[in-house]
Amino acid sequence: MLSRIATLKQLYAFHTVARLGSISQAAQVLHLTQSAISIQIGSIEETLGTPLVMRTGRGVRLTEAGVMLQDYAERVIALWNEMGENMDTYAGAFLGTLRVGAVATTEYWLPSLLVAYANENPKAKVKLHVGNRDEIVRSLESQEIDVAVMGDPPESLKPTSTRFAKNLMGFLAAPGHPLIAESKLTMARLAKEPMLVRERGSGSRATLTRLFREAGHTPRIGSEFASNEAIKQMCMAGFGPAYLPLHTCVLEMKAGLLTLLPMEGNVIARDWFVVYSPAIKPLPQMAVAFERFLKLNGQSKIDQMLALREALPGMALKRKK
Repeated sequence: MLSRIATLKQLYAFHTVARLGSISQAAQVLHLTQSAISIQIGSIEETLGTPLVMRTGRGVRLTEAGVMLQDYAERVIALWNEMGENMDTYAGAFLGTLRVGAVATTEYWLPSLLVAYANENPKAKVKLHVGNRDEIVRSLESQEIDVAVMGDPPESLKPTSTRFAKNLMGFLAAPGHPLIAESKLTMARLAKEPMLVRERGSGSRATLTRLFREAGHTPRIGSEFASNEAIKQMCMAGFGPAYLPLHTCVLEMKAGLLTLLPMEGNVIARDWFVVYSPAIKPLPQMAVAFERFLKLNGQSKIDQMLALREALPGMALKRKK
């Protein structure tokens, strides 16, 4: 019955209300009046013979039928958009929207890569969502993004992943910190110091915990921050040691404001991946092109932008396990 009467426009109006939880916000996004949105949802409800949304004091919530319809609506709209973009590609008009999710650490170099990609594909639009690791994984699961740029891929999604660049990590402190003067610093000794760390859910926090666990120790958590930049500033001020992506500290290391702790194998070479989940949906052509772009150009462009290895003279790299 619904297929004979409801239009894609009505379904999109319902989907927007369901996603935002508000008719007024949906009206703003769709550039329609609230009454027009209500009429379109009412038409679908009349067709189905059951309510889809319930008004509350803070907006709307979905009924059981509404939850079911929203699941179908997300898939229908995603397929419609994917069809349009892929047909444009076959017609010779390589255009569409590239939806990228990325962990916060990539903010130092990913925007420049996206600009380079967009310059090669001038009709492409780019939508970037930045968050911690858990947030990006959830966005991939919910199909809010097409691809994710992150460290170790999440096993839960059984994803397809492509390595495209190295991510150098290390333990650092201010030059005046007492740990810098120790000749043979160990993980056992470092475990006694209060560490400056990212919030739970971040990839670097998970890696830090794993490194200490593999060495048979538990890190002592000093202060917790929601950004690497805040950790870096506190570390420079001598507030404590930190485990940081070295590409975020290039200028500070060259200026002598931050120093690698004197530990064997301190610089740890991890990997950057572009990740997607074929079990959830096929990868759009726009995202396929971006994956190929990163594989061919990612490492060289990151090296060119950051000149990281110049800040690490003579430092041997330890490969991640």
